[in-house]
Amino acid sequence: MRVSILGAGAAACGAAAQLSVMGHDPMLWSPSGRSTEALAAGSPLRATAAIETSFYPRIAGSAAEAVANADVVMLAMPGYAHKMAFDAVAPHLREGQPVIISSHASFGALYLSRLLAARKIQVPIIAWGTTLTTGRKVSPTEVAVNSLRSKIDLATVPRDASAGALALCTSLFDERFVLREGLLAIALSNLNPQNHLAIALFNLTRMERGESWGQAENVTPAIGRVMEALDAERLAIAEAFGVSVRTIHEHYAYSYHLPVASIAEMNAELHSRGKGGFGPATLESRYVLEDAPYGLLPTVLLGRLVGRPATLHEAGLTLLSAAYGRDFARENELLPALGFDKMTRDDLAARAKDGF
Repeated sequence: MRVSILGAGAAACGAAAQLSVMGHDPMLWSPSGRSTEALAAGSPLRATAAIETSFYPRIAGSAAEAVANADVVMLAMPGYAHKMAFDAVAPHLREGQPVIISSHASFGALYLSRLLAARKIQVPIIAWGTTLTTGRKVSPTEVAVNSLRSKIDLATVPRDASAGALALCTSLFDERFVLREGLLAIALSNLNPQNHLAIALFNLTRMERGESWGQAENVTPAIGRVMEALDAERLAIAEAFGVSVRTIHEHYAYSYHLPVASIAEMNAELHSRGKGGFGPATLESRYVLEDAPYGLLPTVLLGRLVGRPATLHEAGLTLLSAAYGRDFARENELLPALGFDKMTRDDLAARAKDGF
């Protein structure tokens, strides 16, 4: 299949590499063009570690070109770029053309649904709870894939498109997908914001000084306990909504192929295997700039809707805002565009099922 990936970072390039391995035909679109300049000039894209391959992805020069002949469109950008990407491709999507969001953030699937409803068309919008791969783009033409996740949660808008979405994702990326009850489950399935909150907050000076530091080796017992407490808040909110989501321990086990233990112990094992990775070496990291406004904030708001306050999430959001001298709660563009603050629990449940 011809799969157009909106994005050209590590997650996008990792997905493109796996698509190539699976015999599909990936295309990458970088809005600025800078991230794909070397590839457009004829250099191959090389993936190493968990995926070993070298291939020549097609490169799109515009959003319209990316969408035009694609069998599937896949968004793989940081959350703060999602609204821009949706706005760019929505005028060009055609009836029934599947869109995968990897990974879903801040009810972006509903925002895209509303844009398409204005055009009187509908497409299967497939929301993933996380990304296909972890890793880093180490050069304009090379991505180091740390891991290929064995389980990825998905749901669709509208919900009745889920069976077809499962078959599609399996044909693209093999058998690793788990259907969840709906978009609310996916909204509470992305563990990156809570995990990155604890990791970034307690290593903020390392980030600010540009140090090279091992991420997994610095998830000490104290930080592990904070991560588990954050997870308990998320699980309580999911329970109040009546949806089933994966625990942090299951997430680590499926993402990194680890035996279940405490989070500190699982990270120590990951480090001992030489796969612990490195933490951010700058304050300009998606761990904060993406995850605070587009991950922590939605969890806080969902907790308020069901009377399960996410006090640690909210405290972390407030502390990171103070450290950066910014108000991250105001930097989310998707929720205001949806009128999320005016939605009741019933409104949200209805939209999460059928879209606009």
